[in-house]
Amino acid sequence: MKAPESFPQLQYTQEHKAVGLANPALGLHARERIEACAQAVRSRFSRSVDAAIILGTGLGALADEMHVDTVIDYGELPNFPLSTVESHKGRLLCGTLAGRTVVAMQGRFHRYEGYSLQQVTFPVRVLRALGAETLIVSNACGGMHPLWAPGDLMLIADHLNLLGDNPLIGPNDDALGPRFPDMSEPYDAGLRTIARAVAVANGITLREGVYAAVQGPNLETRAEYRFLRAVGADVVGMSTVPEVIVARHGGMRVLGLSILTDQCLPDALEPSSIAQIIAVARAAEPKLAAVVKGVLAQL
Repeated sequence: MKAPESFPQLQYTQEHKAVGLANPALGLHARERIEACAQAVRSRFSRSVDAAIILGTGLGALADEMHVDTVIDYGELPNFPLSTVESHKGRLLCGTLAGRTVVAMQGRFHRYEGYSLQQVTFPVRVLRALGAETLIVSNACGGMHPLWAPGDLMLIADHLNLLGDNPLIGPNDDALGPRFPDMSEPYDAGLRTIARAVAVANGITLREGVYAAVQGPNLETRAEYRFLRAVGADVVGMSTVPEVIVARHGGMRVLGLSILTDQCLPDALEPSSIAQIIAVARAAEPKLAAVVKGVLAQL
């Protein structure tokens, strides 16, 4: 990696070590770390990957729809983070879905677990290195649109990054992506068109809106829900946006799907629990699976 001309190499290295960017997931020598992890996957699953899938909270059962050839625990992969959330199994599933070769993450990572956003998004770099040109991200989220209900499926049209951080902060490796990636279309218009058609063909109501990402892990207050709605969000969650930013940085097409698990209406707000959220997500998962399979079949 070549340092900017305004920074001597020694100073550049020391400064970025000081702010934690030379970490086990990304930073200096990022390509070597990515390739080491990708090679560990290739040693057990050698096929070129058509698409990658990230399964969110309560959505791991989509794996049952796959023909899985290889299962790799995250702990077996060099430089890979480990899942700490109960509903995230922490496994990489390699196989076939809807006639396409896919690798699915059964469990993702979050800023609230204590990981940096570079670590959170390291798996996306690895999936890209394995050949995936399309990323399908899913999540469970809170719905703030008054006409939508728990169990509804939403196509992500755009997002708000309210995490107070960005996974691209720090030294940029032009081999991984441009310094200033364009984000005018983070969620691919062509994939969204296919998703809408698949939903209609399967009789599935598919909402479309804006996803806001916040740090968590607490759920939001009434005032925060009012704020989020006022700035343009339809749903809120604690993931997805960093992965999408890195996927777009790497030139991947992205499709985002959310399952609304609870209503977050500030004037009628009721307590919610992770058990309730997971239960709603799992009940709605067949609809998510149908859309994902339908889109994959048309790639």
